[in-house]
Amino acid sequence: MMHEICERLGMTVPVVQAPMAGTSTVGMAASVGKAGGLGSLAVGAVDAVAAERLIGELRGLTDRPFNVNVFSHRPARADAGRESAWCERLGPVFREFGGRPPEKLREVYTSFAVDEAKLAVLVQQRPAVVSFHFGLPPAEYIAALRGAGVMLWATATNLAEARAAEAAGVDAIVAQGYEAGGHRGVFDPDVRDDCLGTLALVRVLVRGQRLPVIMAGGIMDGAGIAAAMSLGAVAAQLGTAFIACPESAADAGYRAALASEAAHHTVMTRVISGRPARCLSNMFTRWGKGVEKAEVPDYPIAYDAGKALNAAAKVTGEKGYGAQWAGQGAPLSRAMGARELVGVLAEEIRAAVSANSAR
Repeated sequence: MMHEICERLGMTVPVVQAPMAGTSTVGMAASVGKAGGLGSLAVGAVDAVAAERLIGELRGLTDRPFNVNVFSHRPARADAGRESAWCERLGPVFREFGGRPPEKLREVYTSFAVDEAKLAVLVQQRPAVVSFHFGLPPAEYIAALRGAGVMLWATATNLAEARAAEAAGVDAIVAQGYEAGGHRGVFDPDVRDDCLGTLALVRVLVRGQRLPVIMAGGIMDGAGIAAAMSLGAVAAQLGTAFIACPESAADAGYRAALASEAAHHTVMTRVISGRPARCLSNMFTRWGKGVEKAEVPDYPIAYDAGKALNAAAKVTGEKGYGAQWAGQGAPLSRAMGARELVGVLAEEIRAAVSANSAR
């Protein structure tokens, strides 16, 4: 039986497409929604004007509800000395590709926590769901979105974060296990991370707070989704499972890496963006093994250097310096259309539930 959240969103399959910046697209979100899941737009990496345009484009493709995800991180703390030292350390790598680090690093993304323009867009556009990653926005932002009738979700990686989200007035928790691809949703990246796995985290959150839980991290097929729901989750959020879809914005190098041995060796790294994130093992992550956390500039300032390095490397044909985010379930990736994938997941859920009932 579908949870009331799924019913309210018109979901016939308990699958949420994760809003992975860099791979999620308007076409993917539309396809997932048409198949009975919940599509998502990632607008954390764009400004308010682009966010409004993307929402409009998605509404032009589907009348289904969808989720819009924003980054609510603490704004970066600039440190000219650390940033200069970081560029100097990256210098030899840039020179391998005939490039140079940026002369000055920029804060490439504005946190939603201080982005009144983006808040105004979301209040005016009223998507079915707005989800927060990296923390919670100010109370007045939450009140404005709730007043517009928007359902609110927040990522949590531990019970304290989930309880903070519950107290702030969100409607559901996305429980992000350590297996998940992409950026860790930790509220404070400088505080010790207990690295809770998805299964343990879901049980802790289901028992430790009152909000519905959406399970995220390492889930790639219907058997995994059925397992999530047996643990008390109301739905599962999948990101890596959609990277190989034709609707994905992943480039050829990313897709090739996902289909390679690298899928079996994902790693958590800060060097690409300045925040811990799970990535396919590649040239950048291997270079970053010897880097201390204190050396890396704040997120997303470090990302300015990471993006520049990837661009320089790609000019020469080297594709191993990209943000090739992927979870530990990456070896289970399947290349098919997003709508087809949701249909396959639905069949696998039914088969898993039937098999479990027969035991």
